[in-house]
Amino acid sequence: MAGLLSVKVLENMLMPILQNCKTMNKLKNIHAQIVKFSLSDNSNYLVTKMVNICDQHQQIDYATLLFRQVSHPNIYLYNAIIRACYTHSHLLLVVNTYKQMLTQPIFPDHFTFPFVLRSCGLLTCLDLGKQVHGHVMRSGVDLNKVVQNSVLDMYIKCDDGGISDARKVFDEMSERDVISWNSLICGHIKVGRMRRARELFDEMPEKSIVSWTAMITGYARNGSNADALHMFHMMQLANVKPDWISLLSVLPVCTQLGALELGKWIHFYAEKNGLLQKTSVCNALVEMYAKSGKIDQAWQVFDKMPQRDVISWSTMIGGLANHGKAHEAIGLFQEMQKTTIKPNEITFVGLLSACAHSGLLKDGLKYFDLMRNDYNIDPGIEHYGCLVDLLGKTGCLDRAFELIKTMPMKPDAAIWGSLLSSCRTKGNLEMAVIAMEHLLELEPEDTGNYVLLSNIYADLGRWDGVSRMRKLMRGKIMSKTPGCSSIEIDNVVQEFVSGDDSKPFSRQVYQMLDLLALHHRKSVEFMGEIVI
Repeated sequence: MAGLLSVKVLENMLMPILQNCKTMNKLKNIHAQIVKFSLSDNSNYLVTKMVNICDQHQQIDYATLLFRQVSHPNIYLYNAIIRACYTHSHLLLVVNTYKQMLTQPIFPDHFTFPFVLRSCGLLTCLDLGKQVHGHVMRSGVDLNKVVQNSVLDMYIKCDDGGISDARKVFDEMSERDVISWNSLICGHIKVGRMRRARELFDEMPEKSIVSWTAMITGYARNGSNADALHMFHMMQLANVKPDWISLLSVLPVCTQLGALELGKWIHFYAEKNGLLQKTSVCNALVEMYAKSGKIDQAWQVFDKMPQRDVISWSTMIGGLANHGKAHEAIGLFQEMQKTTIKPNEITFVGLLSACAHSGLLKDGLKYFDLMRNDYNIDPGIEHYGCLVDLLGKTGCLDRAFELIKTMPMKPDAAIWGSLLSSCRTKGNLEMAVIAMEHLLELEPEDTGNYVLLSNIYADLGRWDGVSRMRKLMRGKIMSKTPGCSSIEIDNVVQEFVSGDDSKPFSRQVYQMLDLLALHHRKSVEFMGEIVI
């Protein structure tokens, strides 16, 4: 009894000191005092507090050291170490600690299960997750809302087959909140079931910004950009205020569809609501403007950014490269070198692409070597592709061919296609035939390669080769991606695909095209009469 009393007195003495502990060095000094008083083995109270401090300072190794010194951890200490391990993604340690807990006369509670279940989900351990679900049912905490949502989350994350189990859990839940609905919707979006996700979304009694963002992101990831844009407009009509995450989900859609007006509105909205402080939002705006042909606006956003990361620099360099502003791209890279941010492989793709677009052979070779020697970045197939393109455009076909032969990876169709294109420019039939042989192996159904080689034959007056190419094309079933274009009118993007007459206004469109063609024909005839 006296020993217990002395422990309590010491705990009361040391706890205020722990509560004011702000650094790990101070914690270690306090820990030394606790060890001195032999409290580290039998004071769950103090060790739990120390584990929480380690959690705040991301010192999980020290937290586990503290935990192991306690011979009989109680439920509070177990929960503290499990929460700390989960928070810092030490998921296997969560599972192993939970297994250790089961060997003790201690029962997990509604604070324990959510972290363990979510760890099982992230580790995709379905069998273990089902066992923990069984423990939940036997423990009597299965009606707890947080635990129920964690069970649901576990089944969704484990695998595709878990969706049916998740739906069963969802149907049996005593009370569903917005988290429950969002989890099931996101589960269907992971497995590409957008129709079912939409049905659930429409059934939701209350939709949060997370719900709307999940649907927008799901449509975008599945290539349904028009639906993603429509969902964003519906969110606005529902008076749900977009946050920075929802803006990030819709900006790539604006980029894909060329919905510049909506992109400008998002820019204005982000500026008005202080969201341009988010580097990721600025990065998405820079990309949207650059890919929409508005490089000056992209530069304005980049120039005003309060903070820039490697994505910011790489996106702007790539945007300048695609607009033929090679010297500006190189200048921006030189500015980047003065900062503490190191370029990555994407940065160099943009830089090498800039050199290739403008035929800057000396600069391109210099930056290719700089990437390898100064930044220890192994060139990928995109970097080799830029260099092959650069060598080809500057007439160094032999060097380009040698580079292709010595690449550490197998050249893809883009690289052989680049060489074939350069062969036409330089009139090198022999190398063009070699490139074509590889392209026939990689993409035998692509009509563009046959047409390009046929044009090379024609440029050289080799009509026998032209005839042979045409025969090859007639003898194969050729595939060609139908032409597609889009136009934004009143914040609505309409997509047009060649040969598609499914739109309700298709008849009027084709009538107008016929009218324009007739007008053009009459104009040509009239000009011909004037010339005569």
